[in-house]
Amino acid sequence: MNPTQPSVLVFAGSTRAQSHNRKLARVAADIARATGAKVTLLDLAEHELPLYNADLEARGTPAASRELKAIFHAHPAWIICSPEYNGSYTGLLKNTIDWVSSPIKGDPDWSSGTKPFAGKVVGLLSASPGALGGLRSLSHLTPLLLNLQCWVTPKQFALGKATEAFDAQGQLVSATALASVQGVVEQALLAARKLNTPD
Repeated sequence: MNPTQPSVLVFAGSTRAQSHNRKLARVAADIARATGAKVTLLDLAEHELPLYNADLEARGTPAASRELKAIFHAHPAWIICSPEYNGSYTGLLKNTIDWVSSPIKGDPDWSSGTKPFAGKVVGLLSASPGALGGLRSLSHLTPLLLNLQCWVTPKQFALGKATEAFDAQGQLVSATALASVQGVVEQALLAARKLNTPD
């Protein structure tokens, strides 16, 4: 592990077993590890949340929400692999963000909803069987993250024709696609390192 590299959180906005975006997340995680970064590859299936409901929340914040708040907050850099459903990001991803950004009244750690998000550097990737690769999901996700005070990297990458993009081991077939993913990961790590280095 390289102590100069920030820790990075990598996750996909899908829980489907054969999700192209989960495969892409694993590729991105491997790239980040190769730079010496400490990587957490998060599986949202292991942190199941109900559909966000303020009345439900009033009866008690789910343990999974608290766990995710801590995980998100602990990592200066994130890589999100966003599927595209109906031209936008998934309900799973939006629901996760809604729970993690919801303040917990009276809680000394989580009374601010933006705390897990503010200042995080986020690199965005997507994969889709279509030619555009889920690009529209990233165009919708970017302003949502900016509203939560995240820094979103200028470099983004949408992997088109994802059904043909991975080999049997889950690696990207195209060297060009791999270089594009690497560019996003490296830019996120560089920006997070700069933002978290004292003047």
